[in-house]
Amino acid sequence: MTTIDASAETLSIAEAAERTGLTTHTLRYYERDGLLLGPVSRTAAGRRAYGPADLQWIEMINRLRATGMPIREVRAYADLCRMGDGNEAERLGILHAHRDRVLAQLSEVTEHLGAINRKIGIYEDRVGTPS
Repeated sequence: MTTIDASAETLSIAEAAERTGLTTHTLRYYERDGLLLGPVSRTAAGRRAYGPADLQWIEMINRLRATGMPIREVRAYADLCRMGDGNEAERLGILHAHRDRVLAQLSEVTEHLGAINRKIGIYEDRVGTPS
């Protein structure tokens, strides 16, 4: 665990939660469950101090989770990132597989949206309102 200079630009856990749209509970969970790239720095008083790199990584976790990546895969990806250079092909494989799932979901949702739009068009024709 790194102790940081109090004058460095960092955020408390409450500020990081507000900035990321997560709860403090979720941030602690991410840290405890090995989803972060490393331990969060601490102030001299022992309080968490999230720096720009922490926030950037949390944003990536948010994007992966928002697009349906399971926690176990996020953890596997984070584990590989923590290991450093030499496993880029594995990281790429995880991201390619996830992208393929997201694209399939997007295609399905686009199909559903098309059906909804067609139904809206039918009703708008019947009641005489433009789309």
